[in-house]
Amino acid sequence: MIMFAIFAALLLAFANGANDNFKGVATLYGSRTATYRTALIWGTVTTLLGSLLAVVLASELLKRFSGKGLVPDELLAMPSFGASLALGSALTVLAASRIGFPISTTHAIVGSMIGTALAHNGSVGWEKLAMTLLAPLLLSPLVALVATTVIYPILRRVRVACGVTSETCLCAGSEVLEVVPLGNSTVALQRAEVLSMKLDTTVACRQIYGGSVIGIDARKTLDVLHFLTAGLVGFARGLNDTPKIAALLITTAGVGGAWPVVTVAVVMAIGGLAGARRVADAMSNRITVMNAGQGFTGNAVTAFLVTCASRWGMPVSTTHVSCGALFGIGMANGQAQWKFIQTILAAWLITAPVAGGIAFCVSQLLAS
Repeated sequence: MIMFAIFAALLLAFANGANDNFKGVATLYGSRTATYRTALIWGTVTTLLGSLLAVVLASELLKRFSGKGLVPDELLAMPSFGASLALGSALTVLAASRIGFPISTTHAIVGSMIGTALAHNGSVGWEKLAMTLLAPLLLSPLVALVATTVIYPILRRVRVACGVTSETCLCAGSEVLEVVPLGNSTVALQRAEVLSMKLDTTVACRQIYGGSVIGIDARKTLDVLHFLTAGLVGFARGLNDTPKIAALLITTAGVGGAWPVVTVAVVMAIGGLAGARRVADAMSNRITVMNAGQGFTGNAVTAFLVTCASRWGMPVSTTHVSCGALFGIGMANGQAQWKFIQTILAAWLITAPVAGGIAFCVSQLLAS
């Protein structure tokens, strides 16, 4: 049973990487500041660094997600408890990653914890659960949305005051057309190369900034800052999320030290490299159109909130914070895709119940 619990915890780490590793760099890809491959590598490296540093900086999160005070201590000592919790969370997050929905691993863990406790007829510390886990999770996306909506217009005014202007791209080049002649009994294809020119939107072309501030090129400076804030989000996410999963290894396997955190960090990185594509497309292209300045603002807000949360042991969801910032970008530029945003919100609402239901069923199967 202990080996099964360890496998389930590592499966959760893989699922977390697939669903979460790209979230910090989604604005790099969405604003066309970086290609998918470049953004993915940068997000993986920075998340891995944050995960490894969690060994020394995130001890409070390890304590909170050990389950002490939330469920009876005798349940925590049972390997089947950790196995059910981890598997319920992992299957939920894997399914969302496959579909392309960015959901909260933290919500899945909380839901699975409740479902597993109920399956064992154990009590749940609802008051502590609400104060220490649910409140930060629910408030964080609202704070990110409001902060981004307020801060971006201010930064835009500063940019204009400094003489930095946005530029629209003109795409010119050759285009190969397939021509099908009409009137012939035998259909033949002809290839014709013609000159093509079009004025495109930020969806197809990258919107850049022109100008300089005190002799410094605005576009290059913004790109550097954008990469730095994206990296900081990945770093903060690794610092915040890794202890939550490592806590499962510690409680189920009964071991301490650095190896649970290091193992989770490596498996999370593998999961991100192998399975991030669908969530990456959803966050980068389907929530809102954005330029580099808007992406930088969203990442700065996300990095600040998640880093502060990690420092003070508040288990906020990087998903909710980063998506909240993207929602704020969409509100600020008027390009929010509300239909898809509503779908994401619906996925958030059912994450905990679905994970709890799966964990409950797994617990019943293991007990039979």
